Amino acid sequence: MPLAEHVQVGTSLVDAVAAWLAEPTPSESPVPGPEINTPGIRNFIITKIVPILLAVLGVIFISRAGKGEMSRVLTSTGIAIIGLVFIAGAAALLVFGRGLVDLVFPTPVQP
Repeated sequence: MPLAEHVQVGTSLVDAVAAWLAEPTPSESPVPGPEINTPGIRNFIITKIVPILLAVLGVIFISRAGKGEMSRVLTSTGIAIIGLVFIAGAAALLVFGRGLVDLVFPTPVQP
């Protein structure tokens, strides 16, 4: 496949993702201007990007283990696990913070 076709396919994929992300999130209250589809962006990252990154890490770990570099594999695995713990901690703090905000500033009940 020539380079021009690769570029054309990549450009069409980027255009499709940009159009999908630009779709406004349906809401009850009218807001002037376009809205960013943040749940869609988050779901896209979680379902598409994260598995690819984990697969790349797995391939790197397997290739290093095949070369006999077990100390590097263990070090990289430890760093990856610590990174996942930090991400989980950040998500937990986000949930905890949102709970505190809801306690301090409760949303009014609509009739």
